[in-house]
Amino acid sequence: MWVRSTACAALLWTPLAWSTDLPIFDAHLHYSHDAWENLPPADAVAILKKAGIKHALISSSGDDGQQKMKALAPDIVITELRPYRSRGEIGTWVRDASVPAYLEERLAKFRYSGIGEFHLYGADADLPVPRRMVELARQHNLYLHAHSDADAVERLFQQWPQARILWAHAGFANPEQVTAMLAKHKNLWCDLAFRTDHASGGKVDADWRKAFLAFPDRYLVGTDSFTPERWHYVAEHARWSREWLADLPRAVAEQIAWKNGERLFAPAK
Repeated sequence: MWVRSTACAALLWTPLAWSTDLPIFDAHLHYSHDAWENLPPADAVAILKKAGIKHALISSSGDDGQQKMKALAPDIVITELRPYRSRGEIGTWVRDASVPAYLEERLAKFRYSGIGEFHLYGADADLPVPRRMVELARQHNLYLHAHSDADAVERLFQQWPQARILWAHAGFANPEQVTAMLAKHKNLWCDLAFRTDHASGGKVDADWRKAFLAFPDRYLVGTDSFTPERWHYVAEHARWSREWLADLPRAVAEQIAWKNGERLFAPAK
């Protein structure tokens, strides 16, 4: 889905014109405590606008950062509640008995579209703290944004068969494995954050193309600003995403770029 540049038809290729202004729903961003000082909320919002981000699904460690962004840009920012109050809790939260009370307190105070992104693997999904998190998601009708292996995803569905799960990074699984999981679970979607194996040089990998065409309504793009420095990559990632999306049929590209995210995550009021 590329066309020759009129400036140098023999040497250069440019994305199809429709793709250069393609809106982006960024389904994986963080605005955590270590970003607030050097990147004030207004500056973070400006980055999203400059990058052409239509909506951004944002979670933070802790939650105050994204609330400041939402106050400035409620038309762009969609909030998720992360079970981490600081970055160091990524590996400890599953056994931290204080986490459920923190989630309950925030859920009583603010509106969210999901709980996550959380890191959860294998049998840890069946521990009491993650189980309570799932109960809260069910109670508040929230998505689960899981940075997990397939085993943990399966366990989450066993706990709550009607759960709606956004699988962060598509589980870092290969396209065949991802396709199998999507075929098995109708309420599973994948973000492609921090992955580059699906496209290179504006061309979509052949195996990933099959995966995207098989389930065009189940993928979303994302930058993953897991460190403050990654915020300065948001615009570049949006540009790169538009390039490889132009190699797909336009209807499929539009779904992955923004329509799937818009359909799933209406901004919480």
